[in-house]
Amino acid sequence: MEAFYTVQGEGLFTGQAAYFIRLAGCDVGCTWCDVKASWDMDQHPRYTVEELVKEAERYPARIAVITGGEPLMHDLGPLTTELRKAGFRTHIETSGTQPISGDWHHICFSPKKFKAPLPEIYPAAHELKVIVFNKHDLQWAEEHAARVASGCVLFLQPEWEKRNAMMPLIVEHVRTHPRWRISLQTHKYLDIP
Repeated sequence: MEAFYTVQGEGLFTGQAAYFIRLAGCDVGCTWCDVKASWDMDQHPRYTVEELVKEAERYPARIAVITGGEPLMHDLGPLTTELRKAGFRTHIETSGTQPISGDWHHICFSPKKFKAPLPEIYPAAHELKVIVFNKHDLQWAEEHAARVASGCVLFLQPEWEKRNAMMPLIVEHVRTHPRWRISLQTHKYLDIP
């Protein structure tokens, strides 16, 4: 769908420069998705792996974040192989609804209620990021946290349109359950594309 150089706005690598490759195609369909234009992969141009990596190499950061839509709808093995050869750390942001492909330095697993994740994502995740749309999402988050590896970093992030209502609940949950951290969409607060 698009590729761009920016600063990571959320999660464990917030504030670090990164090259984002947003792949089209999504089978999850979150009602609050902020990139619904990514859902239909036939609406977007196709690029070769070589073209994607060559463009990424133009920028100084060596973190490449593959996101979507749902990027694991694609076989990401060839892309991660070439990105690694070019010296990039490979990061992915996924709902975990598709089989894992590719060789990843960092997997950010962000489950969604709209489609259940596959069991294989839980032990592979380095970061669990749960979007909090309502108070029930906090218990739902705990259910996922119980299934990831002990070293997985846990984040609660308010859904952007509900952030004012959800933040007090998230803060209290983190205070009560200190294994969790708060993730904010800092790129939206700071107007960073």
